[in-house]
Amino acid sequence: MAHPYMRRLNIMIAGRDTTAATLTFIVYFLAMYPAVLTRLRDEILATVGPTRRPDYDDIRDMKYLRAVINETLRLFPIVPFNVRENINATTWSSPDPDQKPIYIPAGTKVLYSVFIMHRRKDLWGPDAEEFDPDRFLDDRLKKYLVKNSFIFLPFNAGPRICLGQQFAYNEMSFMVVRFLQQFSSISLAEDAAPPEAIPPAHWADGIGRKTIERVYPKIHLTMYANVSSFHPTCGFGLITFGIKGGLWVRMKEADNTA
Repeated sequence: MAHPYMRRLNIMIAGRDTTAATLTFIVYFLAMYPAVLTRLRDEILATVGPTRRPDYDDIRDMKYLRAVINETLRLFPIVPFNVRENINATTWSSPDPDQKPIYIPAGTKVLYSVFIMHRRKDLWGPDAEEFDPDRFLDDRLKKYLVKNSFIFLPFNAGPRICLGQQFAYNEMSFMVVRFLQQFSSISLAEDAAPPEAIPPAHWADGIGRKTIERVYPKIHLTMYANVSSFHPTCGFGLITFGIKGGLWVRMKEADNTA
């Protein structure tokens, strides 16, 4: 990706829709789990009150806010899978000590699913399918994530980690704070949602979160750019999670006159 145009295009595509889609899932979870909303709003009001804009230090101090964002990114990583291509041939150790190392020729494309990794019970514990922001605050943090930080990859990791990670965290945090300063409760308005927004009936007999989801999460190709003029086989695309038919909610405006 040596050409300046390709670098700029990559940054532009990566920053499109991702923050908005994550905020949509945050609102969904706050509607699904009123106790989480109440606790989060209490933290916000205790830190900045009902009207003041949060600054960088305020956002840093609101630990539960970051936990809610992280738990949303864990269950619905906005880029659900990714791909890397190695330049040089290499050998990986097998995850099974009884198996031989794995040889990977140069030019091999390696795909991995962040979505599946984030829900694996061997990586996150028996409650991996549950929405519980406290996992980023209690003993489970040290037991799972501190031991292996590469199990949490909403922004990728290592030297190729997303350049906009901290900007995205600050942007989402600011929006959630201002949102909950204005609204005290959120509920799903399933009666107003179009038919395509309702999960299929057979999901009730499925496994994992399918049995409890009240929206229809779906992967979308939200943007694609053909850059064959710079590279004959190269294109940039952004595949993100979204909600089919949109998220429909009712909100109660907060009474900040007291």
